[in-house]
Amino acid sequence: QVQLVESGGGLVQPGGSLRLSCIASGFTFSLYSMNWYRQAPGKGRELVAAITRSGGSTNYADSVKGRFTISRDNFKNTVYLQMNSLKPEDTAVYYCNALGTTMNYWGKGTLVTVSS
Repeated sequence: QVQLVESGGGLVQPGGSLRLSCIASGFTFSLYSMNWYRQAPGKGRELVAAITRSGGSTNYADSVKGRFTISRDNFKNTVYLQMNSLKPEDTAVYYCNALGTTMNYWGKGTLVTVSS
């Protein structure tokens, strides 16, 4: 069965760093573009970062550009989100998403809280 399992969330102070991981199983990982979304309380879902199947191209939301880095390891079936210079407005549940030609898979999310 298909699974996307996120980890690495937690409480961090403003200016701190955190690395999220998403381990995929049950499908051919290398055939899927991978994305990180986030949902803050009272706000809509936002696409944070995206990476192509080979990992050769990435895109970021303007709000995180220069601070976040998405990467993937197709041998480990894992996508990462390195988050630096974190701000309170980055507080949200972060979701891993796999986007294929006809199928779309979602993880259950991991909570990131940025607070003093």
